[in-house]
Amino acid sequence: MKNFAATLMLLYSINCFSQYADPNYPIPASGYGADGTHAVAVETFDNPNFAGHTVNIYHPADISTPVPTIFYSHAYGGTDPDNIIGMLNFVAKKGYAIVFVPYQTLASTSTPERYANLIAGFRKAAQDYPNIISTEKVGVMGHSFGGGASFGIAHELFTTDGWGTNGRFIYALAEWYSYNADNSILSSFPDNTKVLIEVFADDTTNDHRMAIDIFNNLNVAPSEKDFVMVPSSTVNGYNYQAVHNLPNTSAAFDALDYYAYYRFIDALADYTFYGAPEGKDVALGHGSAAQVTMPGEMNPLQSISAPYPIHPQSYYSFPCSYQDNPRADYCTAAAIDDIAGTEVVLFPNPVNDVLNISATAPQLNVNVYNSLGQKIVGYSVQGNYTSISMQGFAQGIYLVEVNGNTHKILHN
Repeated sequence: MKNFAATLMLLYSINCFSQYADPNYPIPASGYGADGTHAVAVETFDNPNFAGHTVNIYHPADISTPVPTIFYSHAYGGTDPDNIIGMLNFVAKKGYAIVFVPYQTLASTSTPERYANLIAGFRKAAQDYPNIISTEKVGVMGHSFGGGASFGIAHELFTTDGWGTNGRFIYALAEWYSYNADNSILSSFPDNTKVLIEVFADDTTNDHRMAIDIFNNLNVAPSEKDFVMVPSSTVNGYNYQAVHNLPNTSAAFDALDYYAYYRFIDALADYTFYGAPEGKDVALGHGSAAQVTMPGEMNPLQSISAPYPIHPQSYYSFPCSYQDNPRADYCTAAAIDDIAGTEVVLFPNPVNDVLNISATAPQLNVNVYNSLGQKIVGYSVQGNYTSISMQGFAQGIYLVEVNGNTHKILHN
């Protein structure tokens, strides 16, 4: 087990931020993920529980009435909002407010104290700026430590405070261990809660089992929650790295930020707060083309209705079963690397919408044949995972060839 502070503080040691610098694909020009038109204003006040730091509220400067608001919990050590300033500005440009509350990461503070400090900052922001912040339409979002914290914090704000009566969502990325989230809490979220959980395929920091556990035990209706994995890609020699510190404006700022992150915030907010069906098709699309398609030659995203780990726990700095995880008893899922003699796993089988393929190989060469032996899909991807949308395929038996090995699947 690597030192917690030493590992995660390194991820947020750069305070300067870069401009968009993708050599292959521009920022989306329209639709979800495209930059909004609002000018951005920032309100600040002293953090009541973290001396020397401020709470920042980013919001559209040209709107004088309360707007739907996202409450953001940063990663461990990510106390400087410049680390994710691209995302904060994006949200405000789209017409929403977003509240950034830094919390202590010293050894003298405990995880429950950090949760309490985040909640206190969120509450004070809502209390002091009612002309900006709507607590009727609320999103709770977080990354890493903040991703794990999002569920306990959201439950507190949704149930104790009653926030989100006209729209609630949770968007958790690359989540660390979740405290204040036993099964009694996970089974009692309000009916209108939407949830999107996102993991990064080449994240070596936080075990995907933490995210899988929370996803599986939430009482949110299957149609209102989704689990997305972002793969890495290489296009024209440029590496799009789906690693733990994505997104991070202070590092590479490219199509992954816009198409695999900002686009989902945009769509999830539009669906949650305004009921837009096209927003649901993107954010909670369960493998729809609108959800998983990435620009150009980038690997498609993978929406997984029954999430399955692709690496053993030893792959991660913070394995799910570590003693610091209060939900360590729910880390039972085995990865393909743990299964003796297994090189390729296709799931689910039978398949309805999306077929997921994981393998112990650095590249996948995939061919799909129908029952007549006709090839209907063929492609290669870098990495040990991919997914195939089966929507539009006739029901029946298909042969899927992966790196020369053939597997039979049934499409219902």
